[in-house]
Amino acid sequence: MQYDPESGKIKCPYCGHMEDPPAGGKVPSHPFGSAQAAAGHAALQAQALEVHCEGCGSSVVFQPPQVAGICSFCGAPIVAQPRAADPMVAPDAALPARISKPKAQSQVQQWLQTRWFAPNALKKLAHQEGVSGVYLPFWAYDCQTESNYTGQRGEYYYTTETYRDSDGRTQTREVRHTRWYPASGHVSLGFRDVLVAATRAVPEKELNLLEPWGLENLRPYEPVYLAGFKAQRYQFEMPQCFEHAKSMMAPSIERAAREDIGGDTQMVTSVSTGYSDIMFRHLLLPIWIGAYRFNNQAYQVVVNASTGEVQGERPYSAVKIFFAVLAALIVVLFILYLKAQN
Repeated sequence: MQYDPESGKIKCPYCGHMEDPPAGGKVPSHPFGSAQAAAGHAALQAQALEVHCEGCGSSVVFQPPQVAGICSFCGAPIVAQPRAADPMVAPDAALPARISKPKAQSQVQQWLQTRWFAPNALKKLAHQEGVSGVYLPFWAYDCQTESNYTGQRGEYYYTTETYRDSDGRTQTREVRHTRWYPASGHVSLGFRDVLVAATRAVPEKELNLLEPWGLENLRPYEPVYLAGFKAQRYQFEMPQCFEHAKSMMAPSIERAAREDIGGDTQMVTSVSTGYSDIMFRHLLLPIWIGAYRFNNQAYQVVVNASTGEVQGERPYSAVKIFFAVLAALIVVLFILYLKAQN
């Protein structure tokens, strides 16, 4: 049986019989310092196979009778023979897909059709090959931060100055100035579900544009959610991604420091942060992805399989751009000709 995004149930693809998925529960978190012992290692599915793409370096896990003939991320043919999937840090939760494949494919096609200068060959390719479902690996972090900062508090004051306007008349105006005072202090912040993608196969910029994911709908991991989908192995380890999580938390910490400084404007010159009560979860979040190759270049269009948000990239057709510029030039010359006749 496979998970059916439209009904939210597991469904037999042959007779259509549906059942409720496994009952949900609390998604566990694990202490940062005991990643391997807390999370354990396991295969995503009992009969899962794994294949490695030489084109983009992605390792993808899938369940027979699925095959991995084309890489979901770069569109390159996969020629390596699949093998039994290696154990990995077991997922704590999966976000069940809510967008079906036909709906995702329709949205991708609409997205491409609104890109005027996309080559026709790319649109035809999208129509023929469609999209494939992939669960991407993420690390989600909770932690408490304690930060000491130094900076300056600025307070505005105004003076009146005299000047001459363009007509030579004498005028006055208020000019704002800033008095700066040294400032220092301490701020405490708690963070929940700082989400870091553990993949390099999809650009971080595109993944950020797919947010929000709707993590309130997370379910404890069950292999049934992956039926009909592939799953990518994480390419970055949990401690490595926490360093990136720190950079994601830094703007919030600086904003808190500025609020603590007060005044009319602020300058933060240094921040020293300590992290405690660090917990993590390994999450699988679903996307529909179309990977297309045009002139030996790979392009991706991704759909958030939970919300339907579409993001992507596409090439520009030099021929279409040339004729668009030519048409605009002809219109301009025709208008100038009419004006000259009048």
